[in-house]
Amino acid sequence: MPNHGKKYLAARAQVDENKAYEPEAAIELARQVHFADFDETVEVHLRTGLDPRHADQQVRGTALLPNGLGKTIRVLVFAEGEAAQLARQAGADHVGSDELINQITGGWTDFDVALAQRELMGKVGRLGRVLGPRGLMPNPRSGTVVDGQDLPRAINEARQGRVEFRLDRTAIIHAPIGKTSFEANALLENLATLVDAIQKAKPTGAKGQYIRTVNIATSMGPGIRLDLNPTLSLTPA
Repeated sequence: MPNHGKKYLAARAQVDENKAYEPEAAIELARQVHFADFDETVEVHLRTGLDPRHADQQVRGTALLPNGLGKTIRVLVFAEGEAAQLARQAGADHVGSDELINQITGGWTDFDVALAQRELMGKVGRLGRVLGPRGLMPNPRSGTVVDGQDLPRAINEARQGRVEFRLDRTAIIHAPIGKTSFEANALLENLATLVDAIQKAKPTGAKGQYIRTVNIATSMGPGIRLDLNPTLSLTPA
């Protein structure tokens, strides 16, 4: 078991590990026990009953959180010609094609979201080894590969709080829902939107119970288990 500091142990002592909390109570508790000197991210962790080894049991999708994520999102767009001009007008931080691909091949990844004009995926595809492990690779299933005229919409959504989620190798889905400085109701609305999107993304090969547990935690804080039924019954605003 890892060694924890006094502040973490004090925070964990306030969480009943044998209790499943109502969503509202869990969010209030997470905001109450966070102890870092910075505005921590509130994260959701959903354990599923899926087997990541099977292609028909993969989960990947996006959710547009109504209250954003509380941070500035740096958007990179792979585009050329008129699509590149549209991306610049929409406020993308980095726009280009071959020059950006060369920069990223060299190890540069100073951005939070990567979007791609559909016609450029033949070129962008070779960046999979660099961007894939970082969760930055454009993918049609996550809405990050679009037609040129749709780039302004995709850029706007990325800045508003568009969250991509996917199943990891341990059958868990991890995603942020905001900051500890958010009002509790804003975090609850974001949680409802995320949970709803994940339920709708249930894969065809899922067997038995799809979502088994849901926990929330701040960046540095202890995990808090949510009561499953009321959590899965949350309705997006």
